[in-house]
Amino acid sequence: MRRWNGWGDTTTNYPLPENALEILQNWVGPATPPHDVTFAQAVTAVPDSRLPEHPLISRQAEVRLRHARGQSLPDLIALRSGRIGAFPDGVAFPNSDEEVVELIRFAGQHGFRLIPYGGGTSVVGHINPEPGGAPVITVALQRLNRLRHFDETSQLATFGAGVQGPDLEAQLRARGYTLGHFPQSFELSTLGGWVATRSSGQQSLGYGRIENLFAGGTLHSPVGKLSLPPLPASAAGPDIRQVVLGSEGRLGIITEATVRVSPLPERDDFHAVFFPDFDAGREAVRRIVQAGLPLSMMRLSTAVETQTTLALAGHEKLIGTLDRLLTLRGVKEGKCMLLVGFTGNKDVTKTSRKEVLGLAGKFKGVHVGRQFGKQWQKGRFRTPYLRNSLWEVGYAVDTLETAVNWSGVPGMIAAIETALTEAAAGFNEQIHVFTHLSHVYPTGASIYTTYLFRLAADPDETLERWRLMKTAASQAIVAHKGTISHQHGVGVDHAPYLAAEKGELGMAVITDLTRRFDPRGIMNPGKLIIG
Repeated sequence: MRRWNGWGDTTTNYPLPENALEILQNWVGPATPPHDVTFAQAVTAVPDSRLPEHPLISRQAEVRLRHARGQSLPDLIALRSGRIGAFPDGVAFPNSDEEVVELIRFAGQHGFRLIPYGGGTSVVGHINPEPGGAPVITVALQRLNRLRHFDETSQLATFGAGVQGPDLEAQLRARGYTLGHFPQSFELSTLGGWVATRSSGQQSLGYGRIENLFAGGTLHSPVGKLSLPPLPASAAGPDIRQVVLGSEGRLGIITEATVRVSPLPERDDFHAVFFPDFDAGREAVRRIVQAGLPLSMMRLSTAVETQTTLALAGHEKLIGTLDRLLTLRGVKEGKCMLLVGFTGNKDVTKTSRKEVLGLAGKFKGVHVGRQFGKQWQKGRFRTPYLRNSLWEVGYAVDTLETAVNWSGVPGMIAAIETALTEAAAGFNEQIHVFTHLSHVYPTGASIYTTYLFRLAADPDETLERWRLMKTAASQAIVAHKGTISHQHGVGVDHAPYLAAEKGELGMAVITDLTRRFDPRGIMNPGKLIIG
């Protein structure tokens, strides 16, 4: 069963290693486990629904509670404390496009609001009802999950937008294909959600981001149906697909998507290389990606993240052996780990591996084989479960991300980490902050920062601490000319900073689009743009 107040399935846990508490206390100080409310207690706070009865809509308090929030840290604070505030008045589970159209018609007729809901994995407030205002219907698309059409000749697959990552991949792999889109939320998130938020998968270097994979589909809006044919290319004016990508439910509800798929690769291997410092690793990664070598992933950790990863790995003998090996090769305390994905034809991957390791060697990179890559691949979708375990012993963890050109990478990392640390010092707390480059491009890279801090005794105080740190980091990102989001989307949390990237005219265009598709403003208000 899905957790109602945390990440993932109740049968899956990520226990902390034996020495983790001591390490955490050394980093940020001892913590006190919080007093969380039970599901039964949280249900009592759900108000009566303001909706009339409708055959497609559940007004049950339990169902509404389970669809009230996403997976951001503010969401976790709200759910764990029972201070949730706003709930949908009902949750609909349409079985077809026709039922989606009926729900849009019903909401428009009565002035209700609609929130499209895929896997509920948003970390920036995409699916949260606004407090006050008109009644809200959350439209859960999980039943629109079938493979509707498969064109093997063209390598195109059309799915219902509610299909979750594992089900999508299972249906493709049964035919010898893959989409290759693996965000960290893969196990729970949906194809429609990926499109609506411009998602990026861990192996996007090889397979492409969702905007490269999304060939076409169907969106139902309050003013009608938008059909996007899956053409290989077109010079017929602006690409309307780009309007749907990243629309975050403001234009309508995506009910199906056609995606470009690939044959299953012969090899899918992940290797680790350690560099003596981050500058050497960053320069090696830049040279490798600009060489155009066929890779599926490069993920470079800073020294602090490398240290954190190894400290919490729980394999003391393996780590000890690694340290001795690296020390002999001149890679010591400031070491930084690079994970490289070699995916595709076995001969191509063999050649690519030789080229990559040759370039890495020029920057004193030490190849240590596949062991760390295997461990990462094995646990690549389990990491979010660690947040549950940390919370239960009194620690909060959050992430933020951006992207910037290569020339701006060092300054951006320093600015984000400094902003977070100084904000925490303002309320007399230490934080543990670390960063990696999660996706790389010929012209730049995405920067993904994690920060861990102690929970306050009062949940409202924990939330305020998060706000101060998130605001400081967001302002640093804007000041250093980065995007406010490389992969998490805009939602509520990033909306105040969007204008800095889009400009006045750009924001006006986005606003005009929402009014064209949704004149009465019933679609997911408050997200993407303010107002």
